[in-house]
Amino acid sequence: MSQIHSVTGGSTSSAVRKLVFSAMGIALAMVTSYIKVWEMPMGGSVTLLSMLFICLIGYWFGPKYGILTGAAYGILQFVIDPYFLSVPQLLFDYPFAFGALGLSGLFHDRKYGLQIGYAVGVMGRFVFSTLSGVMFFAAYAPEGMNPWVYSSLYQGSYLGTEGIITLVLLSMPPVVKALDTVKRQTMG
Repeated sequence: MSQIHSVTGGSTSSAVRKLVFSAMGIALAMVTSYIKVWEMPMGGSVTLLSMLFICLIGYWFGPKYGILTGAAYGILQFVIDPYFLSVPQLLFDYPFAFGALGLSGLFHDRKYGLQIGYAVGVMGRFVFSTLSGVMFFAAYAPEGMNPWVYSSLYQGSYLGTEGIITLVLLSMPPVVKALDTVKRQTMG
């Protein structure tokens, strides 16, 4: 346990609490990733709030925990449903893209921090997914269409849709109150 303390810079019970909540976030994200509202033909889907659970870890515990949790979730996504062309593609599509959801932690102490952080996390995932689309999947762009435009439209169609749905949900007072209650519980 002292190793946990030295890595996290906090108390052992605090580190264990963060680890448990992070594992729960990964589990909830994984389960909800299978509840697909809409699925894209070449990968990607609008799910039942799966990105939110990773963003919550970043928002509650800061970007370090959020990014690590997102990267771990990305690796789990790869293990369960792998699509592999090269090591750089694997990194961009899985640990980098999902790890970017943890950027939500940069706004943990701001008014509307969860909403802003969620939007930034989804934008980070969009950036890595778009870069992957341009670098590794440009051949799928329709003839004569710029790969940047194609990849941006493709990624934005499902990430933007889920992002907007989640932001609407996060603006509802009962949801805000419930998440504030859980946040207080995460702090011990």
